[in-house]
Amino acid sequence: MSTTDTYKTIATKGDEALFKDKNSKFFGYAFPITSEEEVKPILDGLKKQHHAARHWCYAWQLGTENIRYRSNDDGEPSNSAGQPIYGQILSYKITNVLVVVVRYFGGVKLGVGGLINAYRTAAQLAITSSDIIEKTININFCIAFEYKNMNKVMRIIKERQLIITNQKLELDCKLFISVRKKLADEINDLFSALYEIEIKRLDD
Repeated sequence: MSTTDTYKTIATKGDEALFKDKNSKFFGYAFPITSEEEVKPILDGLKKQHHAARHWCYAWQLGTENIRYRSNDDGEPSNSAGQPIYGQILSYKITNVLVVVVRYFGGVKLGVGGLINAYRTAAQLAITSSDIIEKTININFCIAFEYKNMNKVMRIIKERQLIITNQKLELDCKLFISVRKKLADEINDLFSALYEIEIKRLDD
């Protein structure tokens, strides 16, 4: 199991990048995503924007420990577009990202080697035009307790500067916290040791 608890992604959609080769134009885009469901609407938007283009090739990767990815050549020769794009995602060690390269055919065939270079370069330009940031891998917990124990719970939260992501304060109290992965076991043990307080990990 990985000991690191950080990962790299992009902060926001990057600038449009353009690579030209033998009259063909390759427009590259990088988008931050958190689910596969976000991919189709982004592609649909680019197809409207570039309705005269020939190919909308892409690759995406999601996850930090259980990695999922997909690449698509969209009618280009096998492995000449999607895989070179995905290779750049791997090269920059980023995740939770979608990279799309839109091609306008310029009338001259580039050959498989030329296509690989063009899609790889457009993807690289798209990624480098984005703001690459480092984030922590966090574990989410729910802490359940009665009102009378609120001070005990809040003391630990303040001392450890824990992030409360949600709360339900009814007859009983529930606080939802987000803890950096490398501290998760320690925080779990701290709350587990308290009388009349339950802590439950939510990611399992």
